Amino acid sequence: MIADRPRRSVLYMPASNPRAVEKARGLDCDSVILDLEDAVAPDAKGAARAAAVEALGSGGFGHREMALRVNGFGTEWMAEDFAAAVAARPDAIVVPKVDSEAQAREAVRLAAGIPVWAMIESPRAVLDCDRIATVEGVAALVAGMADFAKDIGATPGADRFELMYALQRMLIAARAAGILALDGVHADIQDLDGLETACRQGAAMGFDGKTLVHPNQIEPANRAFSPSAAAIDDARGLIAAHEAAKAEGRGVTTFKGKMVEVLHVATARRLLAFADAIGAR
Repeated sequence: MIADRPRRSVLYMPASNPRAVEKARGLDCDSVILDLEDAVAPDAKGAARAAAVEALGSGGFGHREMALRVNGFGTEWMAEDFAAAVAARPDAIVVPKVDSEAQAREAVRLAAGIPVWAMIESPRAVLDCDRIATVEGVAALVAGMADFAKDIGATPGADRFELMYALQRMLIAARAAGILALDGVHADIQDLDGLETACRQGAAMGFDGKTLVHPNQIEPANRAFSPSAAAIDDARGLIAAHEAAKAEGRGVTTFKGKMVEVLHVATARRLLAFADAIGAR
């Protein structure tokens, strides 16, 4: 899948905090998720919902994609959250704890045409994520590994080995369905070294970007999920070598000692298109 825009850094911001929402208008993140769920206390849900609608209506977020995370299935706030989201028309509605294909279909119905980002946060969701991903209207799978780790009794280490099966299964499901896959948050906002490691790992795995919980995490995520200058130069060189071979009537060529196949050219073109999208942002 070729992403239609960069989503290297996807920042959760509590909709109940007007200073945070205002700050989001000037941050260098690709996407903002105004949060009505985990970041908002039960007695502040209504006010947060109204604040999110006002913020989305007033705009001023520039290039940033704007999503709204509603409260999920089984909560008393879900219906009103969806109704407010449909009225406010964010770029996406993030739905937590989507455990099944049936719930994904219901979320899409309630979203009324707004793309749904389904959060995969439980063992059941991991086992059903291939079907969740294929529901028309689901545009992304978002890893929610804190709840998943709790549910399976895991204590993840820095390499996230304990979560790797779930992350890879989710990623493969998203790719098979041709939708986005966003890596989960790194909750320790002081641990920038750990964040760097997790971002590089997620980018190497193939995730489109990383969900974040603090502005100081934006720059490491942007850097990890952006093609390097060397990678851009290599992509241009590979394409040039391929085009030269075609012009000379040669069926095969090499670049830096490696055979160039059509799939390599396609990958190089995607990388350059993504770099151009970042630049255009």
